[in-house]
Amino acid sequence: MKYVVYVRKSSESEDRQVLSIEAQLVELQEYSAKEKLEIVASFEEAKTAKEPGRMKFAEMLSFIESGKAEGIISWHPDRLARNSVDGGRIIHMVDRGLIRSLKFPTFWCEPTPQGLFMLQIAFGQSKYFVDNLRENVKRGLRQKIRNGVWPSWAPVAYRNKDAQIVIDTDKAPKVRRLFELYATGEHNLNSLANWARENNLRGNLGQELRVSTVHKILRNIFYIGLMRYTGEIFEGTHEPLVAKKLFDQVQEVLDSRGKGRKKKRHMFAFSNFLTCATCGCAITAEVQKGHTYYRCTKKKQVCAERYVREELLTEQIQNFLQKVSLSSQDTQKVLAALESEEVQAKTQAQVEAENLKAELATLDNQLEKLLNLYLADALSTTEYAAKKNALMSQKATLNFRIADIEQRGVSWLEPARAFVLSLNQAANLLSQNNLFGMTAFLKNIGSNHVVSNRQFVFEPKMQYKMTAERSEAAASGLRFPSVRRGRDSNPRYLSVYRFSKPAH
Repeated sequence: MKYVVYVRKSSESEDRQVLSIEAQLVELQEYSAKEKLEIVASFEEAKTAKEPGRMKFAEMLSFIESGKAEGIISWHPDRLARNSVDGGRIIHMVDRGLIRSLKFPTFWCEPTPQGLFMLQIAFGQSKYFVDNLRENVKRGLRQKIRNGVWPSWAPVAYRNKDAQIVIDTDKAPKVRRLFELYATGEHNLNSLANWARENNLRGNLGQELRVSTVHKILRNIFYIGLMRYTGEIFEGTHEPLVAKKLFDQVQEVLDSRGKGRKKKRHMFAFSNFLTCATCGCAITAEVQKGHTYYRCTKKKQVCAERYVREELLTEQIQNFLQKVSLSSQDTQKVLAALESEEVQAKTQAQVEAENLKAELATLDNQLEKLLNLYLADALSTTEYAAKKNALMSQKATLNFRIADIEQRGVSWLEPARAFVLSLNQAANLLSQNNLFGMTAFLKNIGSNHVVSNRQFVFEPKMQYKMTAERSEAAASGLRFPSVRRGRDSNPRYLSVYRFSKPAH
């Protein structure tokens, strides 16, 4: 009788189970020589048998069906099949008389009713082992995610170390910069991919970051300390890379970006910025006789709004920036005054942190009650996941607010400093005549930027409006809006600081 030898290892990786194939071949050759079995072919495979579709296995069965062999020699029945389909094919070929003998050094099997019954049991045990192993692995992954540890490969800017996820100190600042750049709204995914290539930011396997990878990074809540697993959000024990506020800003920009937008042929300083006060259409720009003109697109209706030259718009914007601008010398004085209030504010910030921690404890209780309702079958899986995700988002916000207070001392100081520096930025934009920078500045400090009868109009935020109005009345001295601390994160401004302008 002619036999074929079939050997298999489970892993396709070349560096895993390296000696498995070699060991099986040596053992089967010794077994064949001892039993005086004639071997006419040998089939080797490096593929798991838990699913049908192995090429070498199918090739072996075709070899036997063609009449070139009548028996199979293998180390154990689980080498032949770990699924019901392949196991059934072997038994069916035995029933048809195509396979007359099955030889295993570690298992007895003859083509008799008793032998086939034992073979079916062996195949069933092999399938049970695979199914049970799969469930055990899933259970382990679920427990790992519940413990706050990501059970897979770490995303870019993190790395796997001793079954934990730690920050990659080389890539982390660059990935954080990706979020900061995109949050400004001045970059798209292509420009960020180019930025990553220029700054040698690569994936964990050394590959260049493509546009799709950059998009995946910007959408991944892993970077704010959360983990999404099978549609459910969990808290992670890894260190967050970006603040939730910055992450939310990035999501807003991603959501607001339209699809299939055409590239602009020209870059105009005030394009994609203004709307028509008469009909609400966008204001477009064009060059005529060496001058740039801005006009209504008139896409909704006939509009009587007239052209306005860029020079006139620039003059109006510069006049506003002159009202709110702050010199470098005055900026330093105001920043020093803000620093003097920091000590007093820390006490109040500590009280605020304790209040936030109480809110955090309330959320934890709500999560526990929600879990009890789910375990009692009072909520469906979809309802439970939706409610839990909403609570986890609130919890993440509270955690970042508490961390912000504890790390910086006071949460209001940074917005106040940013406000002061923005006023100084207005002065720098004027001195540099940076029109594109002026556009970005105006987007940041106000909304509803329109052109009405060749006049630029917009709605500034309250603090800028107050500053501009007071600056005209305070010709003899500089008045700057200070901060009144409150429970909300938005500072309120009062004119309590007065500094004399330097003599010219």
